[in-house]
Amino acid sequence: MTPPATVSLTKAAPLVSLDKHGVTSGLIRVNLNWTSPQAAAARAAGEARGLIGRIRASLRGASARSVDLDLGCMIRCTDGGKTVVQALGNAFGSVHDFPYVALDADDRTGAAEAGENLVINLDHQAEFQKLLLFVYIYEGSGDFRGLDAVVTLTSDRGDRFRVELDDCPPQAHACAIALIKRQKGELVISREVRWFTPADGPGVQDVISRAYRLGMKWTPGRK
Repeated sequence: MTPPATVSLTKAAPLVSLDKHGVTSGLIRVNLNWTSPQAAAARAAGEARGLIGRIRASLRGASARSVDLDLGCMIRCTDGGKTVVQALGNAFGSVHDFPYVALDADDRTGAAEAGENLVINLDHQAEFQKLLLFVYIYEGSGDFRGLDAVVTLTSDRGDRFRVELDDCPPQAHACAIALIKRQKGELVISREVRWFTPADGPGVQDVISRAYRLGMKWTPGRK
């Protein structure tokens, strides 16, 4: 049996076929992990030595910005239906019922070791036309620079597909991470890492869905 693969999707090699890796059923787990400046400062304060060191680390922690990243998935079905799975609006989805995609938790700080996790049920892949993974800053100042955000897709048997959210431009508050779709008869993941800024429009989900021609309509929501 071929051992599970670890593949980094990069600008030079942005596409991978799940079929060629034997990942055609079961669950794909999508993990978003990042380090917020506030969480990093808190850790530094805990590791600081001496009174002066602890005071300095505490001051840095007090001034560090907090940020809440939200992972989501826009889904376009083969029958023309469209929906989204995200924390906003409590649209957490379901693994075993439509839309066969589910978000398991909402990491509000970036401090949780497990990050945010989303699960896709490939047993129902025939119902998916496109799955667009995206992330945006729900709350907090600044942009993605310095957050070291990484998204990893892991199959049931351990195949890992990794996307680093790098080359973030100033003011980028959202990113289309990866697109999962059928191409030439195979299910593929393509690295997108397409950044969006406030200049692109006020409603980030609407801007992203229009950029990918998903034809979705949006209403205001909270979490």
